[in-house]
Amino acid sequence: MNKENPEEFYSRLKTQLEESTKWPSLYLYKFIVLTDADKIKQVHGIFNNIGAVIDSKQSKNGKYTSLSIRVNLKNPDAVIAKYKEVGEIEGVISL
Repeated sequence: MNKENPEEFYSRLKTQLEESTKWPSLYLYKFIVLTDADKIKQVHGIFNNIGAVIDSKQSKNGKYTSLSIRVNLKNPDAVIAKYKEVGEIEGVISL
């Protein structure tokens, strides 16, 4: 996420999602995490029990893990809520 005000970012994202997508819809999240089993487990936990499909791929040197998460969500507010939950985990980068 950029260094702008998070609330402005989320407000703009919500508007874009409302204008570009028919809800409910499949949404793709992409995160980069230091390869740390606890942090990866925390991200997985946020998407547990909602039918998410999670693909993990380590960087060439193994230092980072990218997580691609596809999940069907009911509206833009649900998308943003998950971004905020993941944002609480230190060291996770949202793409």
